[in-house]
Amino acid sequence: MKTFGHLFLILLLNFNLSLSQTKSEIDALLNGISKTENSKHIIKTEQAEKIMVFGEKALPTLADFFSDLNLTTVESDCHERHLTKGEIAIIMADQISRMPYALLTGVQNCTLEFCKDNSNLIEYYFDWITRDGVSQFKEKYISWLSKDWIKGVKGKERRKRKKIIDEWKNASR
Repeated sequence: MKTFGHLFLILLLNFNLSLSQTKSEIDALLNGISKTENSKHIIKTEQAEKIMVFGEKALPTLADFFSDLNLTTVESDCHERHLTKGEIAIIMADQISRMPYALLTGVQNCTLEFCKDNSNLIEYYFDWITRDGVSQFKEKYISWLSKDWIKGVKGKERRKRKKIIDEWKNASR
């Protein structure tokens, strides 16, 4: 019985360390992206490409950074100001899996007016996200992510996505 307990403890510690390693890796990559001059070039950086390799597994971890208000040197043409690290995390999450903007921001963009020559579609909505509160946006995002990931997915893929969300929720506590 002691052996089983020790084995369980070792597995649990390894699991927690691997989650924190991913979070620290993404943190370092976001810090690298934050040195980009213009928001249009975020997705072209080496660090952004590395985050994209994480794929959907990075989404809950990126959500942890949404509320980071540290200003970066990344200039936004859309808003004529510098972006926060949290806004960069939001852009990266949207690049990995497009968000339902109207659902999450409460703003319907029927005219399809976005920032000119900028592929970061979510950037257009930053004023509304800030106005309503980043923490509220984060809650809506996590709720959507939990539901949307599971909806329409069956079998092994469904269990895999559910496990990612459960792991993130447990690690966030």
